[in-house]
Amino acid sequence: MSTEQYDTLTDQQITYLAQQLLQTYPSQYAGQIRLLCRSENATFKITTARHRYAMRIHRCGYHNKNNILSELAWLNALRETGIIVPEAIAGNNGDYVQTITSADGTIRHAVLFHWIDGDMPTSEVNPESFQQLGAITAHLHQQSRQWDKPDYFDRLLWNFQTMVTDQSHWGRWQDAPNLRQADHPIIEESLQQVYTALHDYGQDANRFGLIHADLRLTNLLLHEGETRVIDFDDCGMGWYMHDLAAAISFNEHLPNAQAWVENWITGYERIGHLTQADIDIIPAMIIQRRIQMLAWTGTHAETEMTQSLGHQWADESVRLCRKFLETQALPVGI
Repeated sequence: MSTEQYDTLTDQQITYLAQQLLQTYPSQYAGQIRLLCRSENATFKITTARHRYAMRIHRCGYHNKNNILSELAWLNALRETGIIVPEAIAGNNGDYVQTITSADGTIRHAVLFHWIDGDMPTSEVNPESFQQLGAITAHLHQQSRQWDKPDYFDRLLWNFQTMVTDQSHWGRWQDAPNLRQADHPIIEESLQQVYTALHDYGQDANRFGLIHADLRLTNLLLHEGETRVIDFDDCGMGWYMHDLAAAISFNEHLPNAQAWVENWITGYERIGHLTQADIDIIPAMIIQRRIQMLAWTGTHAETEMTQSLGHQWADESVRLCRKFLETQALPVGI
């Protein structure tokens, strides 16, 4: 897998692809196209006279068609349990994954989804809202443990090697913007402790399985007291407790982070059980995720998300590593 993460197409070029792809669907889905965001993929809002839809165009080198079909299979299974998640729409050819060749000769895959209503929470969200997130994550995990995956199922593997080493899916943390060379030893020492903790924790089926892997605020929608989950593009095999670490991605250093974690745990335990080992591994999961996102900012430096973090975000990451090494407290907050 390439770690040259950000798509090389311009917004104009990727929008033109969306226009072409929309023609591969029945005419009732034709409408106004607006680019919403770009990261591992480009997401568009399609507005017709009566309805709204979301189109996702995948960049090259991250998922093949079978990977995407595997994601859609899990979404279908989750919906059968009553969880509100995106629902794909078939094209004129009956396929749920459409394929197109861009002007640069690369193959792009795309999926059109029914729109899900809701408001995306921000870092100002009431910490108690994380109880809903914890509860719905527990439901996801319950379904994951029980689900009999189809034979073709194939998704990303999220472990120590694929998150925070030179073999990471998202590149090297050493390449993060504004990260000082002098601070590398602090991160390296933190990772040594994380590796030991995760090795001891293990990958038993009750601890490691199919997870969302990016269940953070920007992938949630709040609607009439209900929490809805979107963007399963990173779902794969990983530690279940990684979904807690992902829930506070980019925001671990903020004052509310401690309360977010506590409320997430409270909500989770209303549905599922956490062992003491699960609780004890949380600090290692959180600091591993923060370092993973350092790598992400290096390979996604041109994204709006990375540019919004500011120059101090790398310094805050190092501060949290020091807290992880020096105290028994969660590596969160000020």
